[in-house]
Amino acid sequence: MLDNSGYTIEEIQNITVYEQANEAVVNITTETVGINWFLEPVPQEGGSGSGSIIDNRGYVVTNCHVISDAVKIYISLSDGSQYEGKVIGVDKENDIAVLKFDPPNNTALKTIPFGDSSALKVGQKVMAIGNPFGLDRTLTTGIVSALGRPIKIEANTIIKDMIQTDTAINPGNSGGPLLDTQGRMIGINTMIYSTSGSSAGIGFAIPVNTAKRVVAEIIQHGKVIRGSIDAELVQLNNSIANYAKLSTNKGLLVSRVVPGSNAEKAGLKGGTEAVRYGSFRNSSVIYLGGDIIISIAGQNIESLTDYYSALESRKPGEVVPVIVLRGKQQVTLNVTLAERTK
Repeated sequence: MLDNSGYTIEEIQNITVYEQANEAVVNITTETVGINWFLEPVPQEGGSGSGSIIDNRGYVVTNCHVISDAVKIYISLSDGSQYEGKVIGVDKENDIAVLKFDPPNNTALKTIPFGDSSALKVGQKVMAIGNPFGLDRTLTTGIVSALGRPIKIEANTIIKDMIQTDTAINPGNSGGPLLDTQGRMIGINTMIYSTSGSSAGIGFAIPVNTAKRVVAEIIQHGKVIRGSIDAELVQLNNSIANYAKLSTNKGLLVSRVVPGSNAEKAGLKGGTEAVRYGSFRNSSVIYLGGDIIISIAGQNIESLTDYYSALESRKPGEVVPVIVLRGKQQVTLNVTLAERTK
């Protein structure tokens, strides 16, 4: 149905959201350092992506991978002006980076408000604005295809609760906003599933509720403060399990516990038998005979990826139940988390 303007209700909705949000979407380009034929460092063009202005002081949220290896970051606004950006902080576990640029005095920046990703429904209409293939401020539309997707982005990193969408997302869209029909950010476009490198109708966005928590900490502290267990943990595999005659090949072997730590006070036990593990050129000493962590805060732990996932939103000082295998017996310990240092 057309209204008096000649546009359908859906078209008016698209136009309104675009006009409301597009000026708050920036193009991010980077400069990296390469090596020439004479083994001299030389500047070279890096990657590019998108970002959202979230604060009129010049704060921008984007993906970590958009600024990977950058020595200089340039932020281009909708009016064609370009500013050098600085990194306020990054959170690689959620692929989120916060940048800042300094706009001229009396410059009124357009910003994108945060929405609420916990209220999303499958089938809900969403829109993406970004810079695919360097084409500034492109709008695409689609729906929420699925919610709660755990997506592995690196060897030991899983982002929980990702939003799956069929909205066209291509290289250059990374870091840009996924919007609801009110023009509120409900996700940060992050990656696509594709065999060709172009959109195949399966894109993923970091939920904005994760971004809100992470961004607030980065702006305040320059990093995300997380809890950890004060112990050296080794991911079990078949060779360790067979050598040590363990009853399981999944979980985290407690090799050593930091003396005097919260973990030691909670009763976590490390190993006593030192063995050298790994290849000849890349070996390390681990200690067998300690506890095997199989659950943290109700989440099954089979790998280091599970460990980081279980503690992703946990803070130092929190007490979490940790279930360990001690011999063939399961023991539950209440461990007060320390601050993660790496």
